[in-house]
Amino acid sequence: MAPRVDFDEINRIIKLLEEKNLSEFELEVEGFRVKIARNTPLLYGPTGRPAAPASYPTAASDAPGVSFAAEDLASEAKGPIHDVTSPMVGTFYRAPTPNAPPFVEVGDPVKKKQTLCIIEAMKLMNEIESDFDGVVKEIYVENGKPVEFGAKLFAVVPTA
Repeated sequence: MAPRVDFDEINRIIKLLEEKNLSEFELEVEGFRVKIARNTPLLYGPTGRPAAPASYPTAASDAPGVSFAAEDLASEAKGPIHDVTSPMVGTFYRAPTPNAPPFVEVGDPVKKKQTLCIIEAMKLMNEIESDFDGVVKEIYVENGKPVEFGAKLFAVVPTA
């Protein structure tokens, strides 16, 4: 029987990489091999852009770094901007399926526990939720792009 490594164990390894400022970790036990790296160059496809997984095509209309003026938030949101960061290495998706509308857009109000995006890691789809009520000010990542642990995903202004 092959050894089992669960998601929590992988997260602990990722946190260890951050704490010890290591760029790579590799482990092989009884034929099971896992390699985790951070701050490494992206793999580029033939178009010169980072390659997206074939199982989840990106929409051509996705715009990088979508944002709008801070004045637009003044009526609804108060307080400092909070950056929602990636808790893992993976691929960022704005919608649950390729043809579905995005979970959130710039200017959308969000509630605590509302899904903001999905990070695909090791063929697992992980929903990233808001920690508080607020308004989305900026989306830092394009749909289908790879993200690293701690990468900024969204800027959200908490509402009062």
